[in-house]
Amino acid sequence: MNEVDAKGERTRTVFIDGEEIRAVLSPAGALEALEETLRAGFDPEQDAPRTRVDTTTGQFLQMPSAWNGAVGTKLLTITPGNANLGAPVIQGLYALFGGPVKAPLAVLDGIELTNLRTSAVSALGARLLLGARGQDHADAPAADGGLHLVLFGTGVQAWQHILTFHNVFTLGRVTVVGRNPTAAARLAAQARSKLGLPTSVGDASAVVGADLVVCCTAARQPLFDGALVPDSGVVIAIGSHSQTSRELDDTLMARAAVIVESRDSALREAGEVVQALKSGAISGPEELHTLAEVVSGGWGRQTGRPAVFKTTGMPWEDLAVARAVVAARLSIPANGLNPGC
Repeated sequence: MNEVDAKGERTRTVFIDGEEIRAVLSPAGALEALEETLRAGFDPEQDAPRTRVDTTTGQFLQMPSAWNGAVGTKLLTITPGNANLGAPVIQGLYALFGGPVKAPLAVLDGIELTNLRTSAVSALGARLLLGARGQDHADAPAADGGLHLVLFGTGVQAWQHILTFHNVFTLGRVTVVGRNPTAAARLAAQARSKLGLPTSVGDASAVVGADLVVCCTAARQPLFDGALVPDSGVVIAIGSHSQTSRELDDTLMARAAVIVESRDSALREAGEVVQALKSGAISGPEELHTLAEVVSGGWGRQTGRPAVFKTTGMPWEDLAVARAVVAARLSIPANGLNPGC
């Protein structure tokens, strides 16, 4: 018996762990859930901001959102000292509510949900900004041999982005760039052995020949010279979430068309955007374009300049993907979770 019936009424709250999340929803499925949410009219500018509370050992974060009858929030603890204990620095869960009485429907593993939705947001932006080059799916190899992905970072998100981009696009080759050569070599070997992707270790100069550049680091200063990115290139930066940190320099921010999840969130949390506005590399917030505008066709990329997609992570993204996971887990349509709302 399903824990949520066809009317969306709770019979039992389900727990969905990381393994089950991976089993029921592919990266491509997460991408579609995000795109469908925007096409249905959700406005990320109206999303709630994340809240942070200092704890004795780190921080406690909450990311609530509501849309189309569903309500959810992600709860995370950030405990830097966990690294010394062999435990993940970030711990968390996601609570989804819905149905006519807004009962708790499910609790999901927060870390796996975050990994999936973060890389799916990146892939959605990349697919839209690549244009025709982004339409070749991994199941239909491109005639030109596929895209060249240059990936900065060697951690969990770096690997998740390789998995997701391999699922969504035809990748011809991958170049891993990391501060730790051993970690970079390990990640490259993992991509070769598990996915069969031609993957090598490189340095920052690799962006010269990149179709896609993805930055998944904790860097506080720019990772490469923005003048090296080709006009046809798409750069995605996910690593920095504060006004004082950045992965991309002003040279690139001035050259590129800059896309963000929402202007409001970018002005709060995107160091690349905040610092580029202060320096004049971006003349004003009106120069920013949003993912929703790209999805709706309200803005389209012009040739002759790179495109930058700067993300910080937003609560609506977790809600969209969580709804898709729960719907898949319970074998009912996502809109079946929230009837009459």
